[in-house]
Amino acid sequence: MQTLSENRCYGGTQGVYSHAATTTNCDMTFGLFLPEEAQDGPVPILWYLSGLTCTHENAMTKAGAQQWAAEQGIALCFPDTSPRGEDVADDEAYDLGKGAGFYVNATRDPWAKHYQMWDYVAEELPALLAENFAIDMDRQAITGHSMGGHGALTLAMSLPGRFRSVSAFSPICNPTGADWGRKQLTAYLGDDETAWARHDASLLMAETGFDGPVLVDTGTSDQFLDLLKPETLAAAAAKRRQQIQFRMQPGYDHSYFFVSTFMEDHVAFHAEALYA
Repeated sequence: MQTLSENRCYGGTQGVYSHAATTTNCDMTFGLFLPEEAQDGPVPILWYLSGLTCTHENAMTKAGAQQWAAEQGIALCFPDTSPRGEDVADDEAYDLGKGAGFYVNATRDPWAKHYQMWDYVAEELPALLAENFAIDMDRQAITGHSMGGHGALTLAMSLPGRFRSVSAFSPICNPTGADWGRKQLTAYLGDDETAWARHDASLLMAETGFDGPVLVDTGTSDQFLDLLKPETLAAAAAKRRQQIQFRMQPGYDHSYFFVSTFMEDHVAFHAEALYA
């Protein structure tokens, strides 16, 4: 692992690190904020998964999460959204390939060699953090924005007991039923739609739900509402009687102005679960 930068931040340290990842067969970069309390022992962690076109850097610099994480004594991890490198397959479209890993393990060429983002986020990166930083891996929570909200919800519902809480900002809620999803799942996983189901938050909510609290915020003026399909997740949660706060925020769009506005709420929500 290589340290690319470390900066003092709200009494803690905002670092950026890279490492040779075996799951994605390339070098991966991630951001990690450690609060001051990490100097005295392991702290709980909140994962933040970013959306289409993003790297580790977008949320790290735009979401304003460090202030609230420092206040609660929580670490923040900002993984990248896809494998990177000259030999990594890509596409001319912004919503496929680099920056658009969709948090799945690709099984189709040319994507399968590198696009193993599920295993990277679920297994390899947590193991790396546990080995190298003062993080209490028994106290994890997860959130994300857009494609990252999709990733956060599907990981949380597919890994029972791993995360104490899950939240999402304008998540892609029903990728098997929208262009943001069908395109990527076809490319990465093939035409067999039965293989897609484990990556659809609305289907997972209907089938298994989540064994803890859920918070979802979406703006009523989000320019991608027809692609996000929040109503499908809300309906599935209501039918299941899932413990959930589902909020449509008046006038907010899909941007980081929206994310940063409600970041304090989300960090406090996770802190309550992490310190319960």
